[in-house]
Amino acid sequence: MTAIHFIVFLPLLAALVAGLGQRFIGALAAKTITTAGLFIAAFLSWPIFIGFLNGSETAYVQPVMTWVQSGDLSFDWELRVDALTAVMLVVITSVSALVHLYSWGYMEEDPDQPRFFAYLSLFTFAMLMLVTANNLVQMFFGWEGVGLASYLLIGFWYKKPSANAAAIKAFVVNRVGDLGFMLGIFGIFWLFGTVSIPEILAAAPDKVGSSIGFLGLRVDTMSLLCILLFIGAMGKSAQLGLHTWLPDAMEGPTPVSALIHAATMVTAGVFMVCRLSPLFETSQFALDIVTIVGATTAIFAATVGLVQTDIKRVIAYSTCSQLGYMFFAAGTGAYGAAMFHLFTHAFFKALLFLGAGSVIHAMHHEQDMRYYGGLRKHIPLTFWAMMAGTLAITGVGILGVGGFAGFYSKDAIIEAAFASESTYHMYGFAIGVIAALLTSFYSWRLMFLTFFGKPRWDQSEHIQHAMHDHHDHHDHSDHDAHAHAATSDGTAGYHPHESPWSMLTPLALLTIGAVFAGFVFHKAFINAEAGQAFWANSTLYFNVHLMHAMHEVPLWVKLSSTVAMLIGLTTAYFMYQRSEDAPQRLAATFGPIYRFFLKKWYFDELYNFVFIRPAFWFGRLFWKQGDIGIIDRFGPNGSAALVSFGSKLAVRLQSGYLYTYALVMLLGLVIAVSWMMVRV
Repeated sequence: MTAIHFIVFLPLLAALVAGLGQRFIGALAAKTITTAGLFIAAFLSWPIFIGFLNGSETAYVQPVMTWVQSGDLSFDWELRVDALTAVMLVVITSVSALVHLYSWGYMEEDPDQPRFFAYLSLFTFAMLMLVTANNLVQMFFGWEGVGLASYLLIGFWYKKPSANAAAIKAFVVNRVGDLGFMLGIFGIFWLFGTVSIPEILAAAPDKVGSSIGFLGLRVDTMSLLCILLFIGAMGKSAQLGLHTWLPDAMEGPTPVSALIHAATMVTAGVFMVCRLSPLFETSQFALDIVTIVGATTAIFAATVGLVQTDIKRVIAYSTCSQLGYMFFAAGTGAYGAAMFHLFTHAFFKALLFLGAGSVIHAMHHEQDMRYYGGLRKHIPLTFWAMMAGTLAITGVGILGVGGFAGFYSKDAIIEAAFASESTYHMYGFAIGVIAALLTSFYSWRLMFLTFFGKPRWDQSEHIQHAMHDHHDHHDHSDHDAHAHAATSDGTAGYHPHESPWSMLTPLALLTIGAVFAGFVFHKAFINAEAGQAFWANSTLYFNVHLMHAMHEVPLWVKLSSTVAMLIGLTTAYFMYQRSEDAPQRLAATFGPIYRFFLKKWYFDELYNFVFIRPAFWFGRLFWKQGDIGIIDRFGPNGSAALVSFGSKLAVRLQSGYLYTYALVMLLGLVIAVSWMMVRV
């Protein structure tokens, strides 16, 4: 067995042992096995990635087994290892390993820890299946596996109605996207006669210009297939229209949120578009759609993130916005920049989510930022970790000197969009700059509300309950002393505590990635010469001309993102540090806009009116009129009624008198004779 076998199958083996054997091995063994499996996979993944960076590795395909042979359809289970796969391997295994370790502390009091860790490992295996796929069916297998595992993890606390609803919502919305992906695979097999990714990409240029009938129209074949595939990517990566499941995924435990948003599931769509980038390059129309949807998603999620008060939801909408960046980068032809932002985003977004989890842990499960304040002195390690994540996502840096991870990857996307020659590249550029400003504002807003200013803990019901339980163990004099202190400093007598080492260690390691990932790896991803050499060992289409043009854009373009970041930072500082009532006054002044953002552009209401209410109406119609009124009435209920009537009639006929039976026999004889006479 090779390293790639251990990387892919160790999480699966660990998931099976922890999940099926939880009653026999216990929680400690389940946690140990799954976490060890992921750390081994991560340690094996990094040498592969570094090998492609320094040129010592070349792309290869590792067979596993013969899978399907049915007529003209034939494919094996194979593990493809190239530069694109290597990037995803380190992202998935590293973040997942740290999430596993983090969960030791965060889920310590949960009675179902073995099941939780089994789901995490299963989730990771499904994603690894997806990124190592050498054919579309295997990719779809991993695609659906990730969807299943996400359903299990989002609804992990299944006794909570909101968690169940969120899990169902994620499952249903993703099925819509998956239908597009399936149709795309069917169309590709019809056109190319194979599902092998290398064969499809090699034959794609020869199919340019062909047309196909679809929904009564004659359309360009490659455009249709690419758009269908992109619909699948929209579902998994929560792009506008199929985004509604992502914020609700916060109902799962915080480690789940970090894993879904940083390393798995949401990155699947971006990976698929980049893996099939030579196919997408055959249709400018499809690329235009990708650009428009990605850019619009970036600005949509950024505007909604402005008004969120739940700390996890702010970061969730940030994920949605950053995914929009990745897609419009791909739509403008900068696939290397898209993958670079995916790479750096994994580190600082996992850091932000796990940091938020540490804050929630310290604040007795309180998630509303309005009830935080002044926490930097109480949980300093968490504060500095989240500060590093904020500096990374807002793109803090100095041109020509260096900066945090987002300074390299996000700026590369904005510059590439400006330099691109695609149809809507300026739309992507403009939206990218505006979204950078909004990202800076809501990110610093989160930091100011959480860690700065005066404590507002006494307004939190969670803190009040915690202190009530605490006061039950003390006499009334102590209670009065605490109450007096609460009225004076806003703490309610509560003392936040730093997280245990199992939660802080992942934060420290992710901080390193958030600080240095951009500086260390930017040449391999987006430099014209180094990038061409790196991506040559993959299927990704690397536009050397665009990368050259990207580095030669005007100075004001290079500074635009930094200026936007500074404007967002300054605005957030004055609104949340210098003037306490400024947010309320602004919301009152721009009430309709505020409500529009707060209602998430009314997508939920629109979907409720267009899809949910009609679906329930038809469901009730078929249930009451079809099922009860027709099927039950004339089926089982009707049969039962007929049998009952016949039984009652038979009982009445069974009188016990001889003349009654003689009469019946006579009638039967008359009917029989009459029937014989008619036949003759």
